[in-house]
Amino acid sequence: MTKAGIEDDMIRTLMLVLAALLLAHPTRVGAEQPRSVIEVYKSPTCGCCSKWVEHLRAHGFTVRATDTAAVDELKAKHGVPRALRSCHTALVSGYVIEGHVPASDVERLLRERPALAGLAVPGMPIGSPGMEGPGGKTEPYDVIAFDEDGRSHTFAMHGR
Repeated sequence: MTKAGIEDDMIRTLMLVLAALLLAHPTRVGAEQPRSVIEVYKSPTCGCCSKWVEHLRAHGFTVRATDTAAVDELKAKHGVPRALRSCHTALVSGYVIEGHVPASDVERLLRERPALAGLAVPGMPIGSPGMEGPGGKTEPYDVIAFDEDGRSHTFAMHGR
């Protein structure tokens, strides 16, 4: 076999191996990564919680919402600090999402994967997702990141 023939065979083999790797690997170029499922636990009578679920779905998340009277127990079990608690709790990819956290901040959390327990929007600030006020009124609010030891810091600011 000639030198050119050997080089052609090597290139062909290399291309076949590369193609097989690209097809077999789940993060191949051009492939969309599947969105994580967000498990939301809420009171069956809370309308703003349902609106927050709609907000997540509108941003492409798959959401499984579960009505429960045991939301406080769930918050305690997953280490949500009392000062950061709100009306609903969600779990996604090992993180806790408490309250009306915007989908964009959940996306950032899942993209960056920081060493945190979760994110929270304490209370129910007007203008946060699911708490839209009449006439588009909003109040400034922060998304707070917290770790397993209860330490917290500002993750994002909204409405400022």
